[in-house]
Amino acid sequence: MSRYRLYPTPNQQAALLRHCASARFVWNLAIEQRSWWQPGRGSAPGFSLQCRQLTDARAAFPWLAEGSIIIQQQALRDFHQAWSNYAAALRTWRVRVAGLPIGERQASPGPPSWRKRGVDEGFRVVAVGPGKVRRLNRRWGAVMVPKLGWVRFRWSRAVPAATSYRVTCDRAGRWHVAFAAIPPGIPAPGNGRVVGVDRGVTVSAALSTGELLVAPSLRPAEARRLRLLQRRLARAKRGSNRRARVKRAVARLHARAADRRTNWVEQTSTDLARRFDTIRVEDLNVQAMTKSAKGTVERPGRQVRQKAGLNRGILGQGWGRVVTRLEQKAPGRVEKTPAAFTSQQCHVCGHVAAESRKSQALFACMACGWTGNADVNAARNIAAGRAVPVRGGSGSPGPMNREPHHVASSAA
Repeated sequence: MSRYRLYPTPNQQAALLRHCASARFVWNLAIEQRSWWQPGRGSAPGFSLQCRQLTDARAAFPWLAEGSIIIQQQALRDFHQAWSNYAAALRTWRVRVAGLPIGERQASPGPPSWRKRGVDEGFRVVAVGPGKVRRLNRRWGAVMVPKLGWVRFRWSRAVPAATSYRVTCDRAGRWHVAFAAIPPGIPAPGNGRVVGVDRGVTVSAALSTGELLVAPSLRPAEARRLRLLQRRLARAKRGSNRRARVKRAVARLHARAADRRTNWVEQTSTDLARRFDTIRVEDLNVQAMTKSAKGTVERPGRQVRQKAGLNRGILGQGWGRVVTRLEQKAPGRVEKTPAAFTSQQCHVCGHVAAESRKSQALFACMACGWTGNADVNAARNIAAGRAVPVRGGSGSPGPMNREPHHVASSAA
């Protein structure tokens, strides 16, 4: 998706919000209608039947007829596509967990959820022809929105040829238009180099070359202002204008941090895809690692606040997004290595011992005496692509088989 900042006029903003409301209404109505169907009652209404029902509803309710039927029908089509994806994911999950104990099963995928005002503001437009997007000058372009006309957006780069686009509004009140087009992958440099990437909380990404990359976040003054605004939000009366203003200010700070993190992810993934032929990362289930620890009423969790802080730290480093963008930009060149004991194994002699990890930043091998950055050591183990199947400590799995002229971890 190629996303651009949209700059509608105040009147256009009101019209866009009405489009978002009608699309959200149709989506939620489809979810409610689907919830009435249970096994044994026959099939739920399909897309064609719901389109006919939508036509009857538009005739009965003038406020619904004021919206675009293209946008409303597309909301129904998106819902059916989301439901088909959910059904396919559920079948795959059932096959994968068959025979596993309940305690070892991953959570099942969830069905499409309700959309909320102020959170899920957006709609999609299909059948976009060449004449629906035009360039006004060097900095600005315009896109045709049904029943609204031309809306300006910032022409930050060339617009790809796409047959659909999606208009969204985030919690900070910023409008964006995203054209559905898959960009081509980055070609491999052909140098045979391999790099290992170790993801962490203190150091976002440590490379086997010795580079330490840290994802940017809010500056100290901005973080202090965020805490003050959150306290002010907790004291504000629900539904008041003051609360709405504070919520927008909080959302703007969160959006600022997310934009910086996204920019860092894009630059880092592009740089790695251009420099290395093979990129190896740990095989981590980030969704399971950031699951809440609060538990249930019968079995409450332990150290819930500490776990919540760890979850924020992991999500703030963009662990999953980095790997996703690498797989998209360098298809077929990203390999996942088992993460077991990569931080406890010495990349020089292969000895595994928890005592070798002296601190978050220091690794001192108990066998050969090699000393260096712990994250870089883990990244070099990942670059070698060799996992330790059992817990070590009393012995060594043997020296690593490395090729210094091919593996980027050979750099000092």
